[in-house]
Amino acid sequence: MTEGWLGGAMFLALLVLLFVGVPVAFALGGVALLFAAVGVEAGLFDWHLLLALPERIFGTMANTILLAVPYFIFMGAVLEKSRLAEDLLETIGQLFGPLRGGLAYAVVLVGTLLAAATGVVGASVTAMGLISLPVMLRYGYDPRLAAGVIAASGTLGQIIPPSVVLVVLGDQLGVSVGALFSAALVPGLTLSGLYLLYTALVAWLAPRRAPALPPDARPADLGALLRRVMRVLVPPLVLILLVLGSIFVGVATPTEAGALGAVGALGLALAHRRLTKDALVASLESTARLCIMVMFLLVGSTAFALVFRGVHGDIWVEHFFTNLPGGKWGLLLFTHLLVFLLSFFIDFFEICFIVLPILLPAIRALGVDPVWFGVTLGMNLQTSFLTPPFGFALFYLRGVAPRSLPTTAIYRGVVPFIALQLVALTLLFLFPGLAVRL
Repeated sequence: MTEGWLGGAMFLALLVLLFVGVPVAFALGGVALLFAAVGVEAGLFDWHLLLALPERIFGTMANTILLAVPYFIFMGAVLEKSRLAEDLLETIGQLFGPLRGGLAYAVVLVGTLLAAATGVVGASVTAMGLISLPVMLRYGYDPRLAAGVIAASGTLGQIIPPSVVLVVLGDQLGVSVGALFSAALVPGLTLSGLYLLYTALVAWLAPRRAPALPPDARPADLGALLRRVMRVLVPPLVLILLVLGSIFVGVATPTEAGALGAVGALGLALAHRRLTKDALVASLESTARLCIMVMFLLVGSTAFALVFRGVHGDIWVEHFFTNLPGGKWGLLLFTHLLVFLLSFFIDFFEICFIVLPILLPAIRALGVDPVWFGVTLGMNLQTSFLTPPFGFALFYLRGVAPRSLPTTAIYRGVVPFIALQLVALTLLFLFPGLAVRL
């Protein structure tokens, strides 16, 4: 009984530190050291348990699966810093602009492409907010629709491969990242399709909310526009297909495919004469900053998990979750509610490294398919990125939106897209076959 209370107390102490603003990595490490002393005094283990910590950290650092994370982040950073993503937005916007809702269609399509190229929500939302939002507002789009479609399309990087979220989920769940990529492709594209369908419905029922570009803003030379589309759209699309295709057919591991994507992004930037020193340095800095954060989280979470098992918290958690009302479905409902609430306050990396190792024994004990579970979790994390008042995508968009756009318009604009994401998540529960492994 003592061990169970100590495991619960560890998790509660961690949540308290997180909610008062202590950095996650230090909260994890501090709670681990504190409860290591408590565990030693209680006679559950001795200090020799912590001798396993360096070996576990070295094992984590040698994990070749996690090596895919910096490659995919760098690939997206190069496409963003070299302004190739900006070219995509402007070109596709010109192509669809003459249609009602055409700029919104362009945002969804480019959001899907950026998701498959970057896998980082902040970069996608920021890029589209800076480039597309002023244009949409200038030509009479409803501010709520414009803000909602940009924020929602930017979060597609959570679920559409090669999502960094899926890489981390695959590592923590102990499943093939390639299998997760394959299973998430159809649900991710289904969600993009729902966004397009909603945009088309709005443009049809309320054309003033999503007008076509006026004649003077449309391209004069359609042939030149099509040539530009081929030049701007085809190379990144080929790169994405090469990266994902090499994983799906088993030619390359996600890490090798990520390296290919990083080199390919550099090649595209060089071919467009955009590979400047400033762009390269900025890409390396943003990649290094995020990867350093991940490594600190890994060290802290490894220490936490070690001590948590030392006080037999894993047994307590498995007993608690496997005895929830409703069995497997009760566990899934509780887990998704917990993840949804936690993601208001902490990043998806932190959720993956804190919550998943604790829940995994119960997930396995009740026979839940870990690949399907990983896809639903990615969709859940994506939904929480949009949910007011703490959704991270909302803060990213607020940071780059014109001051004339009220925050309430952003919040109200994302509500229909949150509903669409919940529809997609419900479909995944009702029809698990949507998460098909290609």
